[in-house]
Order: sequence, then structure tokens, then C-alpha cells
Amino acid sequence: MTDGTTEPRLTSLAHGGGCGCKIAPAVLEGILRGAKTTMPLPPDLLVGTETADDAAVYRLNDRQAIVATTDFFMPIVDEPHDFGRIAATNALSDVYAMGGTPLFALALVGMPVNVLSQATIGRILEGGADACRAAGIPVAGGHSIDSVEPIYGLVAIGLVDPAQVRRNSGARPGDVLVLGKPLGVGVFSAALKKQALDAAGYARLLDTTTRLNTPGPELAQLAGVHAMTDVTGFGLAGHALEMARGSGCRLCIDWAAVPLLPQVRDLARAGFVTGASARNWASYGGRVAFEGAFDELERALLCDPQTSGGLLVSCAPGTVDEVLAVFRRHGFDTAAVIGKVAEGGDGLLVR
Repeated sequence: MTDGTTEPRLTSLAHGGGCGCKIAPAVLEGILRGAKTTMPLPPDLLVGTETADDAAVYRLNDRQAIVATTDFFMPIVDEPHDFGRIAATNALSDVYAMGGTPLFALALVGMPVNVLSQATIGRILEGGADACRAAGIPVAGGHSIDSVEPIYGLVAIGLVDPAQVRRNSGARPGDVLVLGKPLGVGVFSAALKKQALDAAGYARLLDTTTRLNTPGPELAQLAGVHAMTDVTGFGLAGHALEMARGSGCRLCIDWAAVPLLPQVRDLARAGFVTGASARNWASYGGRVAFEGAFDELERALLCDPQTSGGLLVSCAPGTVDEVLAVFRRHGFDTAAVIGKVAEGGDGLLVR
């Protein structure tokens, strides 16, 4: 508290944490359907809301386009500086996922100022600024409010060559799917909230959620990379389905090849699964087909909400080695081929 007594854990002040706070896909779709406008879109708006892509892209000229996005959420961890770093890294990811390079950011801050000290709030903002510093950009401003639950994030602005914009809707039949980070952040965060995540697990959680998706711009320069998105609150299945729907293709995932955080199955088996995982499945499970046995635990991991998750890349078979080499150069040692793109519908097959 601000009177000098011990402050509450950040995660205890929020009903959810990280990208697990996102509104369920089916609910969001209904909200957006009711909010559609008939205003004609300008031709220079290269990417809008059509395919639920990661950011808006607006062309300035033949060589430059602005990438604009925003992302914010409630605490996924209790350490203030770590919370700020994770939230900022997650927000910047959408710029990288479009093939863009960040230019600057604006901070979005909602804090219970009578519950958290100024020092704690300052540490959250410092963590966000440190993540932006690692990306080579400044926090150039922002906006703050007094709110019931702590909220932090960024408006992130970037730049991209219009010819190198990578949408989530460009996957082609015959493409190979590559995932840049392991899954399991939602499970780890659920265990942390119940004080059941050990120090090694916390270190892994922090490592993956604060790793900037810097391969994005370099991947976008490869002609064989046809589509990209980042895997966040809707889980691998949800974001793969967005790619499938936008591309008019069927995505096929080899579940055994999908990288997972160490011990994530043990934690999930112990009951540390987020409510968002079930909400995700309720929203889009009807579009997912399984080949072979697939129990409820594995399904929960497939739908596990990721915070600051990895890039999902759809590329030509001949480009796979280059894609993996880019990931390795940027320190993404667990990046892996996890499936392929096929003709026939716009759903998801998990083998």
C-alpha cells in the first residue's frame, strides 16, 4: 500500500493476466460485427480489419508504409519491472509480425494509484522503457488513468516497405509452417498465480516473453515467406485458424513437432490451465479436426493463450532452411517446422 505497508501481489489485483485477458474470439467477432462502419476505406490502407491481422498498415509512398498497433493487459507476473518488459515486448511483436521495424512507442497506463505505490508503478513503466530500449526505440509519450486493475501496454508505431508487408492471409497450399517460440506461457502464468512455479520455470517464462520477435523484418525480405502472424491470446489453434481463414487454405499441424516449454505438460496435468484456454476452444473448436487420439490436456495446450508468443511463418518448402537460419541468428533456438498448408477449406487439422 502507499502508506508503506506491504503491497499486494500484482497478479492478485487482476481477474486475468497477459494475453489471457483477451475477449474470447467468438465474443469479439460478435462485438466487431455490430461495430462495422460503411465508410469507404482509403486505397493506401494496405491492411485493416479484414482478416484480423496483427497491425494496421498505411502506405506513405512506394517505399514506406506506417505500421500501427496497440496492445495492453493486466499483470502476468508479480515483479513490476518484469511485467512492464513483458507487456512492451508483446506490443512490439505485432510490428515485427507485419515485417516492420519499430520507430517509437506511446505508453498506455491504468493503475490503482491508491493501492500501488508510485515506486511500483514507476518500475512497471521502467520495464516497458527497457524493452523499447532493447528494440532501439523511445517511449515518446502516452496516457494514464486511475483504474481498478493495473493495466500496461503500448501503442507501437513502425515502418515497413509496402512490398515486404507480410499479412496473416498469404499462406499458399504446399507451404511449410514454422513456429518461432515454444507454447505454454498460459500454463506457466496460471501456475505462477497460484505460487506453484519454481525459479527455473519463472526464468523460462521471462526468457520467452521478453524475447523480441526481431526475426520478423528479416523474414519479410525472403520472397519465399508468404504469411506471418504472432501467436498470442487465442492460442496456436486460434491464430492458425485466422491464417487459414484469411488465406482460404487448410492448415495442418504435426502436434508432436510443436515446441513446448519444459515441464508444461506436468503443470497442465496438475490443473494449471487458464480459463482462456476453454473459452478459446468454445469459440473455434468446431473448425478444428483431429487425426488420432488427442486428449483434453493436449487440447488445452493447443488453445493455451500465449503472451508475447512466437511468430508463425508460412513459407515455401525451399525457403525453410533460410527461415530457420534467421531464427537461429536471432537466438530462437527452439524454432521448428510444425506443419504445412493444404488445399480444402479454411480449417485446422491437428495430427
